[in-house]
Amino acid sequence: MGEAVTPDEIDELARRAQDGDRDAMEMLLTAVRPRTLNVCRGVLPYTPDAEDACQEALIKVSQKIGTWNQQGRFTTWLHMVAVNSARSTYRRMKNQAVAADPQESGAMARPDPRTTSVIAGTRLDLLEAMETLERDHPQFVEPLLLRDVYGLPYEEIAQLVGAPLGTIKAQIHHGRRLVRPLLAESS
Repeated sequence: MGEAVTPDEIDELARRAQDGDRDAMEMLLTAVRPRTLNVCRGVLPYTPDAEDACQEALIKVSQKIGTWNQQGRFTTWLHMVAVNSARSTYRRMKNQAVAADPQESGAMARPDPRTTSVIAGTRLDLLEAMETLERDHPQFVEPLLLRDVYGLPYEEIAQLVGAPLGTIKAQIHHGRRLVRPLLAESS
């Protein structure tokens, strides 16, 4: 296969991989790796963190390719897998960033930005806002990230999430309303 793989070729590779074609799976993962890494970099600007998330996303793709319903583009489904992987990587890193001595009276209430590599980027405020939003309104997080971070059209988000277009628009509207004050606090 040449340098640039078209969306139709990616969809065909994904169909073949779903049918158990190992060579197609290998070619698919090779073809989508750059796109997956770019999605992960959108959430995790520090390259080693994005690469970890990318690798995790590609493993998930190989394990869960059967859940792609072939209704939309494979790359749209891949986008969702990559976003979720990047967010999982962020959460794992955040949980690992703890004070050296948790019994110390000044133990950190939040991770220290100097010890959490993801914070080398500029998305910490957004990731923290998404974590807060997810506690009370998890249904708003995915559509909001897909629209406002990745710029996907509403119709594509509705198809990807499996919800009516009006519901997606409402979720994004309400999500923005709830996240706006959280982002203002961090600036």
